[in-house]
Amino acid sequence: MQTVQIGFWVVAMLVMLAIAFDFMNGFHDAANSIATVVSTGVLKPHQAVAFAAVFNFIAILVFQLKVAATVGKGIVDPGEVDHYVVFGALVGAIVWNVITWLYGIPSSSSHALIGGIVGAVIAKGGASNLIGGGVFKTVAFIFVSPLLGFLLASLMMVVVAWTCRRSSPLRVDNWFRRLQLVSAGLYSLGHGGNDAQKTIGIIWMLLVAAGYVAATDKAPPNWVIWSCYLAIALGTLFGGWRIVKTMGQRITKLKPVGGFCAETGGAMTLFLASALGIPVSTTHTITGAIVGVGSVRHPSAVRWGVAGNIVWAWIFTIPASAFMAAVAYWISLSFL
Repeated sequence: MQTVQIGFWVVAMLVMLAIAFDFMNGFHDAANSIATVVSTGVLKPHQAVAFAAVFNFIAILVFQLKVAATVGKGIVDPGEVDHYVVFGALVGAIVWNVITWLYGIPSSSSHALIGGIVGAVIAKGGASNLIGGGVFKTVAFIFVSPLLGFLLASLMMVVVAWTCRRSSPLRVDNWFRRLQLVSAGLYSLGHGGNDAQKTIGIIWMLLVAAGYVAATDKAPPNWVIWSCYLAIALGTLFGGWRIVKTMGQRITKLKPVGGFCAETGGAMTLFLASALGIPVSTTHTITGAIVGVGSVRHPSAVRWGVAGNIVWAWIFTIPASAFMAAVAYWISLSFL
């Protein structure tokens, strides 16, 4: 593969832009990790974001870089990547994240980045430069991850209800207030493990294109890995408060037992996806899990109108961020 000539300062600027996106990913998606544990009253908001940020970061010790490899090498032909493509992808994803954050819409930072990569690559050379298998499994999990989260959280809720059928509501509540700390930690671990690797992947893609690392390398430099995990943890620490309310209360009212089941079902989905190297949306996953918990209680416990609006945001994320990335790509040709 031939590398493109990219100046050091251009590479440095794009790496910093990617780290900024990673921070925004944590900030935007903080609600996914903390909404349930805050809305049930188990932790106060400032405690929850610190708790989630710690687990976001220590995910570096748990997960292999399979998701990073998919993003960096499995979605687009590496030979077609240059600094214009990376710039367009990041700007498209960041702009969509800002728009959805301002309106309190829990869209997917992950799919905004994938859409950005797809849009910038198509703007450069057409859809033939995309790797069909990588794009297909990413798009497929737009539907699979919330359905799997829904199924696993629903099953957890049924099992817990049957197991605790002879216990008093107060005793159940006290137990699951403790257990929700475990489930929230696991979900934050899965969030950090899957989402930080998407930014690792795009920086890896850039470094390969610029010739700083070989395309055959099995991992990017350690500074890339540590920087991305730290950035997403710091983003989570600052939290995306506009989205917490939507995720934690507007879809359905949660109690500690429901929060535990939603987080556990979501965490299982994220662990599975990360093991398979599939970049999934933590937003989609936890939303499906929360809806699953609510629907077990009673279908009317779910505010389906709110859930429907979230689904529309999911559908529009990839094409919207792809369009914005294509525009950013064309603009970047004039000044990068």
